[in-house]
Amino acid sequence: MKLLGAVLVTLTLLLPGAWGSEETRTCIFQTLGETDREFCRGGLEVIYPEVGDVSCSYIPKCHGYRQRLSRAWGEPRVRFPWARKNEKYVLVMVDPDSPNRANPKYQFWRHWMVTDILGSDLRVGKIKGKVLTSYSRPKPPRYSGYHRYQFRLYLQPEHETIALSDEEKDSLGTWDLKEFVEDFNLGHPVASTQFLTKNYKD
Repeated sequence: MKLLGAVLVTLTLLLPGAWGSEETRTCIFQTLGETDREFCRGGLEVIYPEVGDVSCSYIPKCHGYRQRLSRAWGEPRVRFPWARKNEKYVLVMVDPDSPNRANPKYQFWRHWMVTDILGSDLRVGKIKGKVLTSYSRPKPPRYSGYHRYQFRLYLQPEHETIALSDEEKDSLGTWDLKEFVEDFNLGHPVASTQFLTKNYKD
């Protein structure tokens, strides 16, 4: 009987996709595949209620987690334990797969952006700073498949004031992230991570 139990546990861990069962109270958080996992660097943590750190994983449908992500939960705690206490950081959350991954014509869709985040706050997961784009919950359209929700953390250059143009403020989609990064000399992210989810009705 113990052997059978061990085999069943092993099989559930090997099954593709993130899945769960309300009936059995089982909920599996599957980590991302090799290609998507490469984006996760530096140990950045993205923490939502009930599920904890969702970095580099799929959001499963079980227990209504996808629905809560899209309709109930507010902004996550974002924690970077290795932040320099007296430095400032810029946090950007985007969806590169709008309206879908096969045809991302609205890339990048900006979901959240905060500047002037103190490293001392970032170490404990407090995102306090200047909000340039208020947090917008992940809401992938039906039948659009999985979307990546990416978090990029940049070291803010000293004495640099980060701002969005009026045009950028008017539209969240088709945002030129590369140009923005170059304009403010942000360089490469010091840490980045992502999670994948799809419409909770799919």
